[in-house]
Amino acid sequence: MSYNVDNNENEQEDFEEAPVFTLTDEETGEEMDFVLLARGEIDDNLYYALEPADEDSDEYVILRVKEDGEDIILESIDDDDEFDKAEDFFNDLFFNEVDYDEE
Repeated sequence: MSYNVDNNENEQEDFEEAPVFTLTDEETGEEMDFVLLARGEIDDNLYYALEPADEDSDEYVILRVKEDGEDIILESIDDDDEFDKAEDFFNDLFFNEVDYDEE
């Protein structure tokens, strides 16, 4: 499944608020706003971790980023191995606890 993206992202590199993307499901036409939590490059592919903008949730979605000229296309990850790598990357980023007493 892929999504068309209206990028509401600030043009600034150092943005104060997280960028918001309006995703349109190509199958249903439903639009939903998502906030960018993080970006990650894994095996030469770029991934976005996004959470719904209107929900307070601990859950997030991971989508692969494809560029088509100036357009950004976010795609679902169908390959289980590829998804597992991306999920591990973002889980480590978000949930990695630092043990300060370890040293």
